[in-house]
Amino acid sequence: MGSAAAAWPLVVHAQQAAMPVVGYLGSESPDMYADRFSAFRQGLSESGYVEGRNVAIEYLYAEGQYNRLPGLVAELVRRGVAVIIATPATAALAAKAATTTIPIVFSSGVDPVKAGLVSSLNRPGGNLTGVSQLTLELEPKRMEILHEMIPNAGVVGVLISDTPTADTLAGPEVTAIQTAARTIGQEILVLYANTEREIDIAFATLVQRQASALLVGAGAFLMTQRDQIVELAAHHAVPAIYSYRDFTAVGGLVSYGTSLPDVHRQLGVYAGRILKGERPADLPVVQPTKFELVINLKTAKALGLEIPPTLLATADDVIE
Repeated sequence: MGSAAAAWPLVVHAQQAAMPVVGYLGSESPDMYADRFSAFRQGLSESGYVEGRNVAIEYLYAEGQYNRLPGLVAELVRRGVAVIIATPATAALAAKAATTTIPIVFSSGVDPVKAGLVSSLNRPGGNLTGVSQLTLELEPKRMEILHEMIPNAGVVGVLISDTPTADTLAGPEVTAIQTAARTIGQEILVLYANTEREIDIAFATLVQRQASALLVGAGAFLMTQRDQIVELAAHHAVPAIYSYRDFTAVGGLVSYGTSLPDVHRQLGVYAGRILKGERPADLPVVQPTKFELVINLKTAKALGLEIPPTLLATADDVIE
């Protein structure tokens, strides 16, 4: 009995050591991902993996300091993780630069092919696959929704985060918005912000130019500053549309975009399939099919804005 008891901790340790580890690399702070983790774990469970039972997850975050990403990836490689989850594209590019052998599953708001993550969507090749969030493709719809709410808008402001991924996100995002604006004859004012102070300055410019409404881009930095942006929009009484539900949840007027929990569920599904032996090169990059239109009626009332019945009828969620 005594020798059996002494051996037990060694057996447990051996079992834990044999448990595959998934490395989760986020470029922003943990609170930005908190509501996605349950969806990610759900996706893993669909492939038969449960955290703590037969898979472990290591979470690392760059806290918005993109220069930390290479070091964080190196740490995951050193730990010998079985799969790396990298979100968004900034983290995925850092992971790709660090390893050609460990499978990487990414979510990306930019075109994964143009960003250099994969060779093609159907046949990714290499050690990467993942989910494309169709951020740019949804910009025309966001502009259309804003136009439907504020049909006689003079100038519409566009807030874009100019980050280290500007060459793969900010440029094409602005182009997509400009094209959508021209289609409906809408004048826009593009403003860039990559610090809290620059966001304050951007709103001061909007007020000075008497902008009638605002479209907030999908950059990761803007997501981290959602409270500041929503508060400024309310303070200056500027109706705004956002890319993700996270903004309407904290008081933003309306959001339209890909369901991020659904994206993370798919990341979990792919991670599980890879743990079972499938290769990233054989798993096509997924394009989401679930999009959310969320309207905050409380905010609309505060702005004295009446939401068109057609929008209300098609909303996936209405916050009252």
